[in-house]
Amino acid sequence: MQQAQSNQISYLDYLTTLLKTEAEVREAKSLERQLKVSRLPLKHDLQNYDYTVDNGVSKTQINQLRELTWLDQIYNIVLMGPSGTGKSFIAAGLCFDAVKAGYKAYFRPMEELISILKMKEYTRSALADYKRLLKANLIVIDDIMLFPIDKPTAVNLFNFINSLFEKTSFIITTNKSPKEWSQMLDDEVLATALLDRLLYRCEVLNLSGKSYRMKNRKTIFTNE
Repeated sequence: MQQAQSNQISYLDYLTTLLKTEAEVREAKSLERQLKVSRLPLKHDLQNYDYTVDNGVSKTQINQLRELTWLDQIYNIVLMGPSGTGKSFIAAGLCFDAVKAGYKAYFRPMEELISILKMKEYTRSALADYKRLLKANLIVIDDIMLFPIDKPTAVNLFNFINSLFEKTSFIITTNKSPKEWSQMLDDEVLATALLDRLLYRCEVLNLSGKSYRMKNRKTIFTNE
C-alpha cells in the first residue's frame, strides 16, 4: 500500500502487484514444505559440487542429469561405486533440483525406507510417509543393499518398487554390484526380479576413485 501511494499506481496495477506477491509467498511456502518432507541431507546443492574430483562422472553428465529430462521420461538412475565417491551428494542434488522444479521428490536412506515399510501398519507417521512416497515423481534410495536384509523385508521392498514400476523414477546409490544383491537378499530370484524393474529404463553411472571424505577429513588440531 505504501508503494502504491508513493508511486501513485492505478488500481489495476495495485491489484496485479498484490496478487503477484501472494502467489510468490504461496510458492515459497510450498517449496519450504516440500523440502521439509523430502528430508534431504545437509549438503544437497549441486551448485557446490567439486568438479575437480576425478570419480568418473563428468561435468557434462552432471549438467545433463540436472536438466531432469530423464525424470519426465520416468527413467531411473543408479549410482554405483565405493564409499565417499559422491554418490549420495549427486543423488541428493538431483532430488533438490527436482523439488525446486515442482516435482514430488523424496530422499530416503535404505534403513529408513525399510522402517517405513515395516511400521506403516502400526504408526500414523509411517503410514503418512508411505502414502506420500506412493505419489512421488522421484524417490532416492540411498545406500541400498549396504547390509543384508531378511526375506520378509526383501519381499516388502520388492512389492514397494514393483507398485511404482513405470510410474515413479528412482535414484539408487549402492556400493554393491548387481551380482552381490542376491547375496544381500539371500534370494537370487528376488534379486533378479528387483533389478529387472530398476534397470529396465535406467542409466547406470559407475563412480570410482578414493573417498572424498577421507581425502578432505577434518581435524580438531591447528597447524603450528
